[in-house]
Amino acid sequence: MSTLTVFIVAVFCIGYLCIALESVTKVNKAAIALLMCVGCWTLLMVAPGAYYPEVPADSVVHHISEVIEHHLGDAAGTLFFLMGAMTIVEIVDSNGGFNFVRDTLKTSSKRKLLWRMAFMTFFLSAILDNLTTSIVMVMVLRKLVQNREERLIYAALIIISANSGGAFSPIGDVTTIMLWIKGVVTTQGVLTEIFVPSLVSMVIPAVILSFSLKGRFDKSQNLPKSEVSQFSKTQRNIIFWLGVGGLMFVPVFKTLTHLPPFMGILLVLGVLWTVTEVFHYNTSEDDTMAKRVSDLLSRIDLSTIMFFLGILMAVAVLQEVQVLAAMGTGLTEAFSGNYYLINGIIGVLSSIVDNVPLVAGCMHMYPVSEVAGDAMAVDGIFWQLLAYCAGVGGSMLIIGSAAGVVVMGLEKITFGWYLKRITWIVFVGYLAGIGCYWLEKTLLF
Repeated sequence: MSTLTVFIVAVFCIGYLCIALESVTKVNKAAIALLMCVGCWTLLMVAPGAYYPEVPADSVVHHISEVIEHHLGDAAGTLFFLMGAMTIVEIVDSNGGFNFVRDTLKTSSKRKLLWRMAFMTFFLSAILDNLTTSIVMVMVLRKLVQNREERLIYAALIIISANSGGAFSPIGDVTTIMLWIKGVVTTQGVLTEIFVPSLVSMVIPAVILSFSLKGRFDKSQNLPKSEVSQFSKTQRNIIFWLGVGGLMFVPVFKTLTHLPPFMGILLVLGVLWTVTEVFHYNTSEDDTMAKRVSDLLSRIDLSTIMFFLGILMAVAVLQEVQVLAAMGTGLTEAFSGNYYLINGIIGVLSSIVDNVPLVAGCMHMYPVSEVAGDAMAVDGIFWQLLAYCAGVGGSMLIIGSAAGVVVMGLEKITFGWYLKRITWIVFVGYLAGIGCYWLEKTLLF
């Protein structure tokens, strides 16, 4: 490894460490990711010819521009998909589309609430995304549970269920979205083979946590309904089914048209936007729906989008300098091609640092095999396990996933409490899910 490559890796590692310690440094991880991205690419330009010896010296700068545009195009597909999905969810939520969640969860039994919340979060996360689902569920939880100690247990289960639910769906988790858009896993593959392991990784922790909850709630904790004045109940239901049904339609649209997934998201967003404008036109309010949607667009968490952009483009530098290929070869040789162990370690790592750069790195570390049935082929053992382990493994520590970080902020959960009370429970479910996947591949598929 050349000295310049060492410097590039060092900048990446320092940036990575700062991202992991965001709660300590108080510096937004998006800012660090952008600095890391630009720093790595700038270092590469110090001696670009060393990494592209086959390119003539007078053409290497133009070649690198094309390389950057290629990587930017790959990243843009993921980013536009995320922005479209986040906007759709904002439109549905702001117009009362999720009121049914509040009504469905209402119960006086503590354990019954735990199971309702677990399954509701699990399936909503698969349809929407784990970050948005976590926010919606925590807001509902605050109205249901007054006791802080009990509420923390429910909040921990929300993190677990959201990450497990996102792992088996091609649109439920950022890492699964990345693998799906890359084409290394298919919709049918993850739904049929990852669903049961993901369910197991949620059910086992829920069973363990249920022993911490006994009795019933006071009647004063009945869940109030959220009133929305603009639209009728029928209109709100139409908005909900257009938004959520549209998100579920995206994989079908990709299969039918062979267009990138973000095109399907834009189709759904366009339809939903048009319908809400029509609904708003028939109300007595003076402001236009165009103005309201513009306001919703301003609420989209652009810092998250910029973080993903910085991370994906920084990882692209490591791919260009052949560091990821060397790491992939090293892991394979060290563990003799045991993909269960390799992905198991990756899952544990994803609880320490963000799983987005881990998955982005693995996508470049390992080539896709053209041999059907191979572990590295599309829907092979390696890629499906990567989707499961990176998604579910992030629940082991509260800083290991976007869902964990947002719930930590909303409920003020401490790192130590989660480590002491929840981490071992998640780990048991995590290993059970891997074992379940092994049984599937041994006995069924």
